[in-house]
Amino acid sequence: MASQIPIVRTVSALRHHVALWRRDGYKVGLVPTMGALHKGHLSLVDEISQKADKIIVSIFVNPTQFGKNDDLDVYPRREKSDCEKLAKTSANLVFVPPVAEMYPKGHVTSVTLSGISEILEGAERPGHFDGVATIVSKLLMQSQPDVAIFGEKDYQQLAVIRQFVRDLDIPVEILGGGLVREADGLAYSSRNAYLNEKERIIAGNFNRILKALCTAVEKGNCPPRAAEASATQALLEAGFLSVDYVSIVHPQTLLPLSDMKDGGQVVAVARLGGVRLLDNMKINPPESGS
Repeated sequence: MASQIPIVRTVSALRHHVALWRRDGYKVGLVPTMGALHKGHLSLVDEISQKADKIIVSIFVNPTQFGKNDDLDVYPRREKSDCEKLAKTSANLVFVPPVAEMYPKGHVTSVTLSGISEILEGAERPGHFDGVATIVSKLLMQSQPDVAIFGEKDYQQLAVIRQFVRDLDIPVEILGGGLVREADGLAYSSRNAYLNEKERIIAGNFNRILKALCTAVEKGNCPPRAAEASATQALLEAGFLSVDYVSIVHPQTLLPLSDMKDGGQVVAVARLGGVRLLDNMKINPPESGS
């Protein structure tokens, strides 16, 4: 039986643990999460363990990154089972602060980006990345890790975090954790649990359709805009309720690509029921001679 993992709920208690680790010369890693942990989250703990001696996993459902039509009130909260899962990993501490600890009375400061935070998810969910940038900045300042890791499933979020960490000269290495998929290729997400049986079967087509897009572009058979339109139509025909976007973009700037000579990234969001499913894939440069 796995031993229990220490849980702290205040910034002062978190910093106390970090100070003791620093005193002993340990390198500290941070894995920020919103809980409802799955294999994707746990893989991040495994990945960061290669870079850190002591690992903090934070669990905080951040209200400032949810819009008025988002699922804040029903977002799954499973602290007990999350901590049981973490006790079987190399994590050393769980930080589970209440909202009042992270946003005490009188809190008026936020971190805002332009450009990369205003497109794609930023256009669909105004203010979302301000909430992400603010809470991640706070977590980095509170724990002062040497390294922090974020999943590549939320591809734009990772790009946004790297941008403000560079801009604000925050002394932390930001890692991207590889995207982990379920047996049918659907990217692991806490929100997958919201899908009913029929929707879950349809959801498995997301990965397949994006793979077909990548193959068509890599073979030189389809220019980017045509590939995006074709994938959008395929998702709708597969039973998705709607498609927010399918975009072929530059891997760093996330701006649309028309020249594929260096490859790119496809990022996509489609809806099933009340669930927004995110996915992304690397597109390799077209085959020579195409």
